[in-house]
Amino acid sequence: MTKQVFVIGAGGHAKVVIDALRRAGTMVDGLVDADPGRVGSTVLGVPVLGGDEALERCDRDRTRVVNGIGAVGPADLRAKVYAAYRARGFVFATLVDPSAVVGGDVVLDQGAQILAGAVVQTGCRVGCDAIVNTRAAIDHDCQVGAHAHIAPGAVLSGDVRIGERTLVGTGATVIQGIRIGAGALVAAGAVVIRDVADGARVAGNPARPIGDEVCR
Repeated sequence: MTKQVFVIGAGGHAKVVIDALRRAGTMVDGLVDADPGRVGSTVLGVPVLGGDEALERCDRDRTRVVNGIGAVGPADLRAKVYAAYRARGFVFATLVDPSAVVGGDVVLDQGAQILAGAVVQTGCRVGCDAIVNTRAAIDHDCQVGAHAHIAPGAVLSGDVRIGERTLVGTGATVIQGIRIGAGALVAAGAVVIRDVADGARVAGNPARPIGDEVCR
């Protein structure tokens, strides 16, 4: 049965998602966005239909949604959107850009996104709604928690654990065997050589705790 596909959000990450879906041979039927000013506009030729209510009459069995909301800090908003749509009975599509390399035994949970040029090696698991962004590299036996974001160009060596809602920033490097807790933030370009606690923010080479400013 043919399914309709809708992207949640109409910003920058939504554009990336639309493009990846098209490369994978999937057409997008519409976007939903909370900003009423965007209704009636288009993103890459895809119409913004309205807010969350725009999909209320959709047949859940024939509909798939894709989370087009990016995560620039610990991904609370993205996670809330995911939870709200799941509670309404929607199923999130898992997205793998055709240019990505994904090991044959990798487990991708519902709504996981593997974007252009990313590599996810054997033995890995990527949790629900997590993003492995452009050219990120995840080596063997890593686990990426639900709603986490591995930002463009970040590198995880083997056997790394990333907690739920954690952001590993652009170009960051995490050495083998490291554990990074839930809701943490690893700043862009950081080199992580020690475990990171839940909710911690680290930056630098080697990575050390920082204040509350958002680094991405």
